Amino acid sequence: MAPSATPSSGTGPLVVQPLRRRHCAVCGAGPLRMLVLEDGAPWCLDCADLGHLVFLARGDTALTRRSREESGLSAVVVRFNRRKGRYERQGVLVEEAGLARAELRCLADAEARRRRRARDARRREREDARFADAFAAEIRRLFPGCPPDRARDIAGHASVRGSGRVGRSAAGRALSEGAVSSAVAASVRHLDTPYDELLMCGLPRHEARRRIAATVETALRGWRREGGGGGGGGAPDTEGAGPPDPADTGPPGAEDAAPDGRAGTGAGPAPGTAYQDTAAHL
Repeated sequence: MAPSATPSSGTGPLVVQPLRRRHCAVCGAGPLRMLVLEDGAPWCLDCADLGHLVFLARGDTALTRRSREESGLSAVVVRFNRRKGRYERQGVLVEEAGLARAELRCLADAEARRRRRARDARRREREDARFADAFAAEIRRLFPGCPPDRARDIAGHASVRGSGRVGRSAAGRALSEGAVSSAVAASVRHLDTPYDELLMCGLPRHEARRRIAATVETALRGWRREGGGGGGGGAPDTEGAGPPDPADTGPPGAEDAAPDGRAGTGAGPAPGTAYQDTAAHL
């Protein structure tokens, strides 16, 4: 198996918080809380000439950005997330004097930034409300038999900002027929069939979906007709093997992800962009 590439921040030195106990290949110090990879070998911060920098954890966008602006030398700190299979930013290393100057700048305009955040929050609330209304209207257009209250509930659930649900995906924001239909199918699956009970009984997800596929399709077919019936609350068809339904709205998706979606606060880049997987080293 070919060795993994050394990650690169693209904006200066990159420091890694290792998942395993590692020692410096130069001086033997360790175990290291942070290290720099040089040709695949771990170096401590002192040997990498970064020992004089101080760590600033992610979380404050303005302070992070200004600390790097005020520092002649800085480094991004990342840690490998095994569950997501990628490196994610944890913070930055900056010069202590630069951090002090950045803190003074942030104190000077803290009230103005607070008011701007409040305005932005209100703007996002209005945008989200308009989008949820548009999503509900598209549900009613594609499924005229869907009760209006149910359409609003589906739209509200699928379009929550930062949820990663289908309504926040690129297709969902474009109100594509596939995304809207997926949101409706997921609602029927969870609320009008024994799907959740089957999962709680230990049935594999693909088998649970196969068993209730006919019930879901019957409900959707009824809603597609003007004045059609509600969302199929009958027992699932355990004999018929229909194809899997469209993707659920529950699991996180790639859009608006937020663990780490804030630039400059320690948020990681989109998977596979800036940091290459070096799990073999760490």
